[in-house]
Amino acid sequence: MRRTPEQLRADALRIWRAGLDAVRSPQLIFDAVEVEGSTLRLGEEFIDLDAIDRIAVVGGGKAAAGMAVALEQALGPRLLKTKHVTGIVNVPADCLQPTDAIRLHAGRPAGLNEPTEAGVVGVREMLQLVSQLGPRDLCICLISGGGSALLPAPIDGFALADKALLTREMSARGATIEQMNAVRRALSSMKGGGLAAACKAGRLVALILSDVPGDDLAAISSGPTILGRSQPQPALDVIANLSLANLEAGARAQMLLQQRLAAAASSPNNQNHAASDPTATVANDFGCRIENLLIGNNATAVDGAGVEAERLGYSHAMVSANAPEGPVEEVAAGIVAIARRMRDEPGPDCLISGGEPTVRLAPAAERGRGGRNQQLCLAALVEERDWRHLCLVSGGTDGEDGPTNAAGACIDELIVAEVQRTKLNPRSYLARNDAYTLFDAVGGLLVTGPTHTNVCDLRVLTVSQR
Repeated sequence: MRRTPEQLRADALRIWRAGLDAVRSPQLIFDAVEVEGSTLRLGEEFIDLDAIDRIAVVGGGKAAAGMAVALEQALGPRLLKTKHVTGIVNVPADCLQPTDAIRLHAGRPAGLNEPTEAGVVGVREMLQLVSQLGPRDLCICLISGGGSALLPAPIDGFALADKALLTREMSARGATIEQMNAVRRALSSMKGGGLAAACKAGRLVALILSDVPGDDLAAISSGPTILGRSQPQPALDVIANLSLANLEAGARAQMLLQQRLAAAASSPNNQNHAASDPTATVANDFGCRIENLLIGNNATAVDGAGVEAERLGYSHAMVSANAPEGPVEEVAAGIVAIARRMRDEPGPDCLISGGEPTVRLAPAAERGRGGRNQQLCLAALVEERDWRHLCLVSGGTDGEDGPTNAAGACIDELIVAEVQRTKLNPRSYLARNDAYTLFDAVGGLLVTGPTHTNVCDLRVLTVSQR
């Protein structure tokens, strides 16, 4: 079907937003939580409310505010009162909303995806709250992507400033999400099952929205409810592989983790409660039953986008990555190769894909502004200068793409024409990670504001076949 550039862009944006709507956190909570009489359903788990005295809610993440508000609505005013519902959830400052029982705590400023002292304060309250619960209490934990920065609790001897520096350096050196989380878990009292280990409730149920390709529950927000995953050796391997010990913070982390490894080796009675299947029910040392329920992921967004693509008359191909995708330039090159084939050959005329590529950052003194999705669109522009009959929209489902106010960017023949008119050099902007500046100048930014969800990145390619 032949489509104008304006239609290709409008359709790509509609399809992208439909994918986003499919993973809005309130709807996912309403699907997962239901009260009927004296029974509370959490996913496929049914809980007798007559056996529950109190309900405490903790957690954090970019989607956690929407999750908390929806959870209050799903439980209803009567249950909030009779079960003495209380809690604290760490969220970005621009996601704060009015609540009745669960306090939303600003764990970090908007646009700063790094741990802060405010986040530490919130985590301390959470750990204190869950440690005061009893066997007839229920703890509900709301977890979504972004919790790694929003739920900081550095181990003794390691400062928060050192942790932030180490996280920035790992990102700059192209660390994968698995590598980042291995270090975060090992250096935290909260992550890697720390929250679950401290909980004295009779039952803890985590409702988890995945921002990790493949949905490894131990990687989402670094797994605060996945028992036994805070292991020093994987983190030591990352420090060695990325040569982080040449930094003062890296050397300190290495020393503390080596000490912990030695202590574990000399304690043969130390038990590991980790289950081979993170979704299996396990118990901590206090007898609390831990259950982890996945309520949404990137595939949910891709499927939702696919429904809208069909409604608009596209024949689509869909893929949701189940592992980190590699360098953003390689992902962009793959999309461009598919775009060329779709434009020139019979077959599908829409590609919907999701995942999370990596970006290697330029030196700080040269670095501009941008994020994965803006970098991907710019890399696609460098790879292919002829965007006639093509449109690509790429955006983070959380509404944040790097330290910018944009969720991502759009590239089509109208944007390319504006780039050429202004005589901008895409290759130089790409080299210094300054995609935001280029797309801002040519009207190619995708800006959504906070979305209250987070399931990695979503990309939509629409094609008018020749």
